[in-house]
Amino acid sequence: MREEGRGYRLFTRRRLLQGAGAVALSGVSTGAYATGIEPFRQVVTRYAIKPNPAAPWPAGLTLRIAVLTDIHACDPWMSVARIAGIVEATNALQADLVVLVGDFVAGQRYVTRYVPAAEWAPVLGRLTAPLGVYAVLGNHDWWEDKTAQKRGAGPTIAGTALTENGIRVLSNEAVPLATRAGPVWLAGLEDQLALLPVRRRTGRGRIGLHDLPATLAAVPDGAPMILLAHEPDIFAEVPARVALTLSGHTHGGQVRLFGWSPVVPSRYPGRYAYGHVREAGDLVISGGLGLSIAPIRFGVPPEIVVVELGDDAVA
Repeated sequence: MREEGRGYRLFTRRRLLQGAGAVALSGVSTGAYATGIEPFRQVVTRYAIKPNPAAPWPAGLTLRIAVLTDIHACDPWMSVARIAGIVEATNALQADLVVLVGDFVAGQRYVTRYVPAAEWAPVLGRLTAPLGVYAVLGNHDWWEDKTAQKRGAGPTIAGTALTENGIRVLSNEAVPLATRAGPVWLAGLEDQLALLPVRRRTGRGRIGLHDLPATLAAVPDGAPMILLAHEPDIFAEVPARVALTLSGHTHGGQVRLFGWSPVVPSRYPGRYAYGHVREAGDLVISGGLGLSIAPIRFGVPPEIVVVELGDDAVA
């Protein structure tokens, strides 16, 4: 339910602009909407999910989770003032838990200014929730950090800024959340595309720093668990014991026509593009808030996602 207020086949500028071509061909007014209006809209998209029977979940517990992802801070598309408005709107939803699923850093060159972490992180630090505010990093948080790329490891500028502003960043680790029904574990995966290749020395593609087995092993057997993973493709490997996986990265393709996205940055573009996916467990892929590669959105407006998770969940 949406309310007004919502190798990898990677995004490339060429591919995304090819997908946007269908929008442009439909008329000048449509193209203007896709660049000048929809990118600045904001909706709240709600999901009600009952955990699958194989996933341990406390009887009678329903959690409201607010999900923010793919902010991509930059002017004019995602200014500090706009981020402040998103924070205010998120706090007003009165979620039990707020999670940030990566890509805080801008991922395109069509900007008037890149907003530094020293400006956007304190604003995100105003997010509040009874069970806390947690984050994982995305590929652009790694790719745009030249020092971390050279080192081949963290810390990253984005991760440090979030931590300094009171947001716990999870990197292949899990923490227990003290709910009224007992602990629910929140696990966070490190990015699956974190390191860019050094093609002159290796023929390898993008290198992930994720470790799903170790992350899951940090959670006691039989304990209820939620997983944060920036890229949704890992869901193909997530066992049914995980009640819910939350991801972003795809932006819903940024152009979505009649429920179909021409370009999706995924190995499984028809499988993990956008929305609620049920396989062994449940996955929600947010369309995100910002823009990547090209300044266009059509059919998938910026969104804050709210998931009601539990046997009594009602959207």
